[in-house]
Amino acid sequence: MRGGDERTGELFSYVDLEARVRRDHPLRAIRTIVTEALLALERDFAALYSPIGRPSIPPEKLLRALLLQAFYSIRSERLLMERLEYDLLFRWFVGIGVDDAAWDHSVFSKNRDRLLAGDIAAKFLSAVLVQPKVKQLLSTDHFSVDGTLIEAWASMKSVKPKDGSGEPPTGGGRNAEADFHGERRSNQTHGSTTDPDARLYRKGAGKEAKLCFMGHGLMENRHGLLVDACLTPADGHAERVAALHMIEPHAERPRAITLGADKAYDVQDFVNELRSMKVTPHVAQNTKGRRSAIDGRTTRHGGYAVSQRIRKRIEEAFGWIKTVAGQDKTKFRGRDRVGWAFTFSAAAYNLVRLPKLMAASR
Repeated sequence: MRGGDERTGELFSYVDLEARVRRDHPLRAIRTIVTEALLALERDFAALYSPIGRPSIPPEKLLRALLLQAFYSIRSERLLMERLEYDLLFRWFVGIGVDDAAWDHSVFSKNRDRLLAGDIAAKFLSAVLVQPKVKQLLSTDHFSVDGTLIEAWASMKSVKPKDGSGEPPTGGGRNAEADFHGERRSNQTHGSTTDPDARLYRKGAGKEAKLCFMGHGLMENRHGLLVDACLTPADGHAERVAALHMIEPHAERPRAITLGADKAYDVQDFVNELRSMKVTPHVAQNTKGRRSAIDGRTTRHGGYAVSQRIRKRIEEAFGWIKTVAGQDKTKFRGRDRVGWAFTFSAAAYNLVRLPKLMAASR
C-alpha cells in the first residue's frame, strides 16, 4: 500500500552517528590521521588557554570544522555552522552529538588570533607529515618549489598615496566612483588602506596590477605532497627567498638533495646559495636573451629531466588550494591571517590525497 506523506517527530533520538557513516567513506581515514595529529598538539593547545574560567569549545573541534570547510568548498563560517546543524556526516567528523547545538560562527573569529599566536597551522601540517604511515610516503632527497599569487581582500579603490595627497572618490553610496586614469601607482608611493600588508603586483607584461600576497610551497617529488608552506608579500624576490627558507631544514643531511624549480629561479645568486647548502639546483634554464646560471654539469644528468617533469605537479596543489579550499581570493586581511589560512589549506590538500596513497602502499 502507498505510504502517507506525513511528518513525524520523536521525543528521543537513537541515531548512532558511527553507524550512519559508511565504512569505506574517505573521511574515515582522514579523521584517523587528523585525530593522531591533534593528539600530538595537545600541549600546544593547553599553552594557548587559561587554566581557569569557563571551558571553551575544544580547538580540536574548531580545526576539524575548518578542514570540512576546505574539503567541501564552504565559502563562509556562517554557512559552515548552518551545514553542521543538519549534516550528520559533519557532526561525526567534528565530534559533536546529534542533539548538541552547533556553536555560533563568531567563535572562529574569537579563537583565530589564539590559533594564530600558537602557529597551529604550521604545527598541524608537520604533525600530519611525521606520522609513520605518512612519513614512509615522503621523499627525503628530491623536492620542488614554486609560488602562487593570492589575491587580497581589498579593492583597488583602497590604494591611496602614502603621503595623504589623494583626492576622495566622488559620488555617493558605498561604492563611490574613482578615476585612476593617468595616475602612476607603485608600492613605494601607494598602499591599500583596507589591507596595508597587500602589495601591488603585476604577473606579466600586459597584465593588470592587483593587490596580492604570494604563497609558497615545498613539495616532495615521490607523491607530490606539500612538506612546507608559507606566505610573503608579493614582490620579485619573494619566491627565491622563501625557497631558501623552506629547503634549509632539509639540506642538513649528509647526502645531497635536489630542488626543482621553474625559470623564475634561474638567478646566479640563488643557484650559488643552493650549492653552498649542498642542494643540487634542478632549475629550468632561462636562456631568453641571457645566460643561464644552470650549466651542463647539472643538465647532463638524467635526474635533471625527471625533476623538470615532476616539479609541475606542485601546480596541482596550488590549484586545489585556490579553487576547492577557496584561497584564490582570500577572505582575510593581514599577512599573518592570510598566511595561516594558506598553510592550513596546504595541510588539508595533503589529507585529501593521503587515504588513496596509504591504501596503494599496503
